[in-house]
Amino acid sequence: MSNERYASPLSERYASREMQYIFSPDKKFKTWRRLWIALAETEKELGLNITEEQIEELKEHAEDINYDVAKERERVVRHDVMSHVYAYGVQCPKAKGIIHLGATSCYVGDNTDIIIMSEALKLVRKKLLNVIAELAKFADAQKSQPTLAFTHFQPAQPTTVGKRATLWLQEFEMDLEDLDYVLSSLKMLGSKGTTGTQASFLELFDGDQETIDKIDPMIAEKMGFKACYPVSGQTYSRKVDTRVLNVLAGIAASAHKFSNDIRLLQHLKEIEEPFEKTQIGSSAMAYKRNPMRSERIASLSRYVMIDALNPAITSATQWFERTLDDSANKRLSVPEGFLAVDGILDLCMNVVDGLVVYPKVIEKRLMSELPFMATENIMMDAVKAGGDRQELHERIRELSMEAGRNVKEKGEENNLLELIAEDPAFNMTLEELKKTMEPSRYIGRAKEQVEAYLKNVISPLLKKNEDVLGMKAEIHI
Repeated sequence: MSNERYASPLSERYASREMQYIFSPDKKFKTWRRLWIALAETEKELGLNITEEQIEELKEHAEDINYDVAKERERVVRHDVMSHVYAYGVQCPKAKGIIHLGATSCYVGDNTDIIIMSEALKLVRKKLLNVIAELAKFADAQKSQPTLAFTHFQPAQPTTVGKRATLWLQEFEMDLEDLDYVLSSLKMLGSKGTTGTQASFLELFDGDQETIDKIDPMIAEKMGFKACYPVSGQTYSRKVDTRVLNVLAGIAASAHKFSNDIRLLQHLKEIEEPFEKTQIGSSAMAYKRNPMRSERIASLSRYVMIDALNPAITSATQWFERTLDDSANKRLSVPEGFLAVDGILDLCMNVVDGLVVYPKVIEKRLMSELPFMATENIMMDAVKAGGDRQELHERIRELSMEAGRNVKEKGEENNLLELIAEDPAFNMTLEELKKTMEPSRYIGRAKEQVEAYLKNVISPLLKKNEDVLGMKAEIHI
């Protein structure tokens, strides 16, 4: 890498080599050649005067691209597709006359974009499933650990650490559902010509409509797709890019929410993300353990969520059958959205795999608030012992306010139990009251909900996809 030129942080710091290759020039141009071979094979099979010798020549040079020739030609003609048609023809003199026959530039450009987005979605899917698998392990391991739940970041009824993890897990599972739908619905452009009318093929096949109808399905099958979009202008609808980027934005939103919760929990010292033995948290404050990975997840996620606006606006502003104001934007927004989500999911895998839980801190915070939450149970026990429900409710309210003032204004410990024990209206000893302070009594069905969700939803999902599980994320910096 040259230190004198800008280099994208997405490739230098965040995205995996696997995702970077999917969006590399080499992947793109080799896919172009595969598409030219598929087109030539289809035209031969449908009766055009193309020989097997020409097809074999194209296949012989499908991988060894003469980039130097293509680059030199592009300096002259200022057209990337025609430069590569020319370069391919230099290597394939027998076949050069039938390369790109009847096609327009979007035949290779747009079909390649669909193929690349499809492969990138498959890699995202693989990593998303591994995040789901790691979160499922964590949720199961922590399903019975009571913890203070928050609404409005104010103390609320207790839950368990595992139950909270299922909230993160379910959002990622929803993202997987969206991804699978979009991936399964992706179609190729096919070969429809300059305005989508297939006029060039009417000429090539002497107006034989039945034969022309076979072109797109045959190309799609050769490239591993079920179908092509039935109608198009010169390009496939840019609405497709919108749908794809919306899936990435959804994953980013889920990851952002997860990372925010981890950052807050790390502030509370209840749960921490992994921290390396030699890692430095701050250049000035040596004691600090900053949630760097979670902060990076949040940072990249914001980028992806905003990036999804690019294809939406591009789709909305296309003119008639084709304009070129999509091109420069597409070259940036689609690859960078994928590269960023790739980095986000690697970070999520790394964080979940190494989460550290501190039960003593969790218990201390929960117990400091539990007396307030136990008041309803205490009141019911006092009623059973002969007390008046309305009178006891008022006394509980007054004593809770007093205990709250002691905590907030005097900095004292929560002494609500002591205040209740001293009040004759309750007729309960401190020992009896302390018996009501078992956290597991207040977590409702949290443990059972975790077990049911993992058993009925997540386990079948992971079983179905076990061939892609077991990934370990590599964090570069």
